[in-house]
Amino acid sequence: MAVCCDLEVDVNGEETFMVDKKVIASYCGRLSKLFGKSTGSARNLKVIFNDFPGGAENFELLSRFCYNNGRIDVTPSNISFLHSGSLFMEMNSSVSGTPNLLEETEKSLKGMSFWAWSELLITIKQCQDLLPFPSSSGSLEKCVDSLIGRMATSSEPSPCPSTSSPDSSGVRFSCDTGSTESLKNSCSRATWWFEDLLVLSTNLVEMVIKSMVLRKFDHSIISRFIFYYQKSKCYTGTPDEKRNVVETVIDMLYILDWNSVSFKSLFGILRVSLNLNIRKCSRTKLESMIGSQMDQATLDNMLIPSPYGMNYLYNVNLVLRFLKAFLHGGISQTSPTQLRKVASLMDLYIAEVAPDPCLKASKFLALTMALPDSARDSYDRIYRATDMYLQVHTGLSEEEKMKICCAMNYEKLSSEACTHLSQNRKFPSKSAVQALMSQQIKLKSLVKATNKTKSYIDSPSGVIEIGRKGKKNESDSPTNNEKLRAHLQGMQWRVTELEKICLKMQTQMTKIMKSRVSGHSTPRSLPKLCS
Repeated sequence: MAVCCDLEVDVNGEETFMVDKKVIASYCGRLSKLFGKSTGSARNLKVIFNDFPGGAENFELLSRFCYNNGRIDVTPSNISFLHSGSLFMEMNSSVSGTPNLLEETEKSLKGMSFWAWSELLITIKQCQDLLPFPSSSGSLEKCVDSLIGRMATSSEPSPCPSTSSPDSSGVRFSCDTGSTESLKNSCSRATWWFEDLLVLSTNLVEMVIKSMVLRKFDHSIISRFIFYYQKSKCYTGTPDEKRNVVETVIDMLYILDWNSVSFKSLFGILRVSLNLNIRKCSRTKLESMIGSQMDQATLDNMLIPSPYGMNYLYNVNLVLRFLKAFLHGGISQTSPTQLRKVASLMDLYIAEVAPDPCLKASKFLALTMALPDSARDSYDRIYRATDMYLQVHTGLSEEEKMKICCAMNYEKLSSEACTHLSQNRKFPSKSAVQALMSQQIKLKSLVKATNKTKSYIDSPSGVIEIGRKGKKNESDSPTNNEKLRAHLQGMQWRVTELEKICLKMQTQMTKIMKSRVSGHSTPRSLPKLCS
């Protein structure tokens, strides 16, 4: 059959092909419709494709099919190109009994479940090179489904000879330090595919992860792969490429169960993202995940340097957002143990940032009041941090000092802290008075409890009633009596000590008040000590 080159085809501006219009149109419905049934001898026809899937390479592959009387070997290495190209060129109807390329490729795709793992990887790699076209063809979804199905059912190490264990510290640690050989084998079976999927683009990895979540894969395994992928991809690449990887990784982690996500690894991503200026929505997601596990943080995690160009030392605003995320579910959703852990951590953090001369009073107050009062059994650390802050920030007004002191619960200050506060001239006088009053209230409660216990013990039947709920037990009475009297003596000694402390504080406060009030004003009388 004589062949003439009467059609010029420009493929995506990459390359121009001279082909036989009749031969190509007999297999391609798109060109057949374009030319109609015209039998004219018009020459120098030209067709321009700007979005041909696979570009010039794929057009050449389809041309070979047409020139070879509709015969071509459909293999995993070319099926993605042939399927997308046949869809684009509408090679789905037989003209005069010509072979149907689209039908052939779809028949091959149905047998994908019988392919080798390496063939699946080749095909899915080609699919991502053809994006976004394969998304509309359905071939990409078929590849992903087959890939995930193989990952879910395989119980052996990687079928692909090139596969190796993930070179990730987290993965290697969990696999290599197992206490038994079965644990190592189990880890190997769960993670053998990590290295192979590194060839996938971020868009395709996100698609795979979402499908894995729908298939009920173990979220801890998924999160380990995501961190491994992020670490591998961020090792090299431009800032824009790294930013895209980090944002995609955060989006993938966000759809998992957060309890299965490594807190340490989240901070690793945070350190990378701080230098990449990621999107606000991605940053908010990352902060929410970190904040939800705030009780696992350490002081080193929290001491994050301030953003470039800021004069304060540490990124206090970021820590405040962590705390907001931690409390997002409400106090009822947070256990008392978690609250106390976070409060203890924040006490250490506040003590570290307090000496910063550039830390504003509003930020210091926000830190001290971020957690509810129930989170702390003692406010001694807050007092010491406040003392350091006032020592550095000497220019604060009395009003500003009082606002800062409002964060303290004086009833939860120890006697030693109250004594120190009463003598501390950096604190406003009202704060010292409040500390003294709280100690007096404690002393009254203790004296009342002591007197009640003493009168009960001194009663004829008191000791015996304590023993067995009113049933007399002569053998236990002397022992109980001795223990209770010893306890009473201890309480009485404590009362005496507190009275001495309060007397000392009252004397000191009188001196302070006299020195602080003006000559025209009359100092308010101090609260009386309980008798």
